[in-house]
Amino acid sequence: MAAAFGIERVGVVGGGQMGGGVAEVMAKAGLPTVVREISAEAAEKSQAGIERSLAKALERGKLDEDAHGATLANLSYTTEMADLAHCDLVVEAVVESFDLKAKIFADLDAVLASSEAILATNTSSIPIIDIAMSTARPEQVIGMHFFNPATIMKLVEVIPSVRTDASVTERITGFTTEVINKTVVAAQDRAGFVVNMLLVPYLLAAMKMYEAGYATAEDIDAGMKLGAAHPMGPLELSDMIGLDTMMLVGETLFEEYGDASYLPPPLLKRMVAAGHLGRKSGQGFYDYR
Repeated sequence: MAAAFGIERVGVVGGGQMGGGVAEVMAKAGLPTVVREISAEAAEKSQAGIERSLAKALERGKLDEDAHGATLANLSYTTEMADLAHCDLVVEAVVESFDLKAKIFADLDAVLASSEAILATNTSSIPIIDIAMSTARPEQVIGMHFFNPATIMKLVEVIPSVRTDASVTERITGFTTEVINKTVVAAQDRAGFVVNMLLVPYLLAAMKMYEAGYATAEDIDAGMKLGAAHPMGPLELSDMIGLDTMMLVGETLFEEYGDASYLPPPLLKRMVAAGHLGRKSGQGFYDYR
């Protein structure tokens, strides 16, 4: 089915929490998937994380033995951008830094062999056109914003820029719904798209409430879970997203709109400076050690 959309081989740049999840989704869908990381150590860490996730899926009956083995066989890991040359779709999933993403897209532009290859960014806040213009093929660049954890969350925001070819949007929308079985929300190319324009002010408001001493982290989260039927409270959700990511996204949205509701509070900046990044570091608003 993937061949119907011209996508038979996928690359993922960045194999961390989000990129690893995206790679797992692609490999489970039967697509040969290459994960590119910045070092052998990072590639080994990514591989270990994906294999741990697949082992849990097997143990819980979410995958049978055949599907588990086939998914593992679909995955490969590299430190060389050139190993993505023959991918039909590359999804960038690195940290929320425009400079880093622009460099990656310029490098991908230089190595991708096919002029029909699609370059997708998983950015959660940076305008797609800004990233696209770092390439000589902005018509082939699109936003493909997954949600964490990508293996579980059903939503993908698809965001074309003003330069994205309509056929690319159609291919990615069809691929996302029919091949990797996600629900698509079509978003306009403005910072934060749909979900984060609504979500980020809410999460930052919870941090500001905690910082001001209005309530404990536990009570803030319990209030929203039990009073608003949210599956996770705002502070535990922020810990899962990553507090460094929260800070970068908030800064990007504030720069775009000048709205104080997007401005990261001082507490968040201090926590990031201290290395308290949430679940991935073992310490955030909660202690995971």
